[in-house]
Amino acid sequence: MHQVLVIIPTYNEIENISAIIEKVMSYPDNFDVLVIDDNSPDGTAQAVEKLMERFPGRVFLEQRKGKLGLGTAYIHGFKWALQRDYAYVIEMDADFSHNPDDLTRLYHNSKDKGFDVTIGSRYISGVNVVNWPMGRVLMSYFASAYVRMITRMKLKDATAGFVCYRRRVLESIDLDKIEFKGYAFQIEMKFKAHKKGFKISEIPIIFINRQLGTSKMNSSIFGEAMFGVIKLKLDSLFGR
Repeated sequence: MHQVLVIIPTYNEIENISAIIEKVMSYPDNFDVLVIDDNSPDGTAQAVEKLMERFPGRVFLEQRKGKLGLGTAYIHGFKWALQRDYAYVIEMDADFSHNPDDLTRLYHNSKDKGFDVTIGSRYISGVNVVNWPMGRVLMSYFASAYVRMITRMKLKDATAGFVCYRRRVLESIDLDKIEFKGYAFQIEMKFKAHKKGFKISEIPIIFINRQLGTSKMNSSIFGEAMFGVIKLKLDSLFGR
């Protein structure tokens, strides 16, 4: 068993999934991959199964019965990883918006420099987003500023979804009590790690909008984040 697991949630990612897994398999750090597929009708799971035959013991698939949300997919993956011997767990999108070449940087920033959480940040060194509509860039950038204001976390990119967690962080968080599913899930995980005193680091990445497939972002996910942040802060103040 290798010590680093990359979790990739999928829904209709047939255009990307084989290429991204093959890329992750190519690195010398021997990352394992767990795909959490939400019953994609386009054959995503079947493509993963073929790669499981090519990379036995390194590529894994968990299939769910329907679209249950990004947050629940990652919770499923975190629990799967904790049941095994993984020391580090990395979240990553399937669509190449997160450059797989940055996996090694995230992992070694935690492993070699002692950070418990390493975030691939779009905003730690300016605005490093490519091919997003300006409205979405502004929405994301100011969402992180809003999170800093409410939570007092100093993170530049609190909604980032390219994150490396050390095992002890996931063990310390009651994953069954994570409430949110979209943007707010990413904020909630970082906030809980912050409140528990774990060392959090951001490293710069360049986020490139997907070339293939369809984005899953919508206004309800963004709204969940805006109101969810206030709830997180109030719950922390009152010990809930």
